[in-house]
Amino acid sequence: MTDELALHVDRRQHVLRAKLQAKQLDAWLITDLSNIRWLTGFSGSNATVLLTQESAWLFTDGRYAEQVKHEVENAECIITQDGFLEELKKGAYALGKRVGFQADKLTFATAEKLRSELKDIEFVPETGVFDDLIVCKSFEELENIKAAIAITDKVFEKILEIISPSVTERDVAAEISYWNKKFGAEKDAFEPIVASGPRAALPHARASHHLIQNNSLVVIDMGCVVNGYCSDQTRTVAVGKISQEMRRAYETVLEAHWLGIRSAKVGMQAKALDGIVREFLTQRGYGEAFSHALGHSVGLQVHEVPTIGRKTEMCLPAGCTITIEPGVYVPNQFGVRIEDIVFLTDDGAFPLPSAPKELIEL
Repeated sequence: MTDELALHVDRRQHVLRAKLQAKQLDAWLITDLSNIRWLTGFSGSNATVLLTQESAWLFTDGRYAEQVKHEVENAECIITQDGFLEELKKGAYALGKRVGFQADKLTFATAEKLRSELKDIEFVPETGVFDDLIVCKSFEELENIKAAIAITDKVFEKILEIISPSVTERDVAAEISYWNKKFGAEKDAFEPIVASGPRAALPHARASHHLIQNNSLVVIDMGCVVNGYCSDQTRTVAVGKISQEMRRAYETVLEAHWLGIRSAKVGMQAKALDGIVREFLTQRGYGEAFSHALGHSVGLQVHEVPTIGRKTEMCLPAGCTITIEPGVYVPNQFGVRIEDIVFLTDDGAFPLPSAPKELIEL
């Protein structure tokens, strides 16, 4: 762990401890892996953190006995044979009487087992514990997101070389995953979406064995992970000669995308931003064809709070990284989506450097 990261971790634990006092809790039980990485720096696939006012413990298994030595400095690491619950039952940890747990990140069965095995402790369900803590990104976090976007842009250039009616959607998706790692990413941020022709009207279509259709639009939604942080970018390209309606839809979505960026302001409700873009698309005749939220926050998870949707009342703070991704989907015909991550400041929203958005025709 670098000195800089250690300082961030100290500050983050301090803020989370302040929440203990505010909620009259004695300890936090943290089970979400992305939250644990934010709180401790640990990047493994199995961990639970117990945080009190005085101490922090990270429970993991023997696979990570060496890894924690390099990644974790601000918590005592406990290597368990039988899981964190068996460790807690030993009574060696000052849990106190009231322990808050992530009700939205822990299964009901596990929560019930905690209560039955540790009857003297009141386990208090809490939701959104980290939401207001992770939404504003530090300089280092922003740099990691930018680095992930830079790889995504390079990957996009590579796949433009192969997209044609002679390859399948899965071929393109496989190339995305290959080049993500080849260019230095840890992994895909999510399963790449590649959808052409009528399948592009499915906003979250899985890449299929179907050949890329000629004279169609192809929606490509992809991202990668660098130092735990995600990119998320969508481009729509034309293969062959597309219809005037497809071209009009693309130009409308591009206008809507830029409108969303220009309209984003610190302090506005997320639903207000969604509403501005949704109203624009409605006026252009595509209101019913825009079937999802305008965007979402991005960080250690590709989808973080807030969602930029029609019901989200959360106000957008300075320092958040959000996607602006309007789309138009005409069933059984075509789909268009354009997505980029923007960084919101008191001076407005700034798109993080990314691939060109003008229609690319192959």
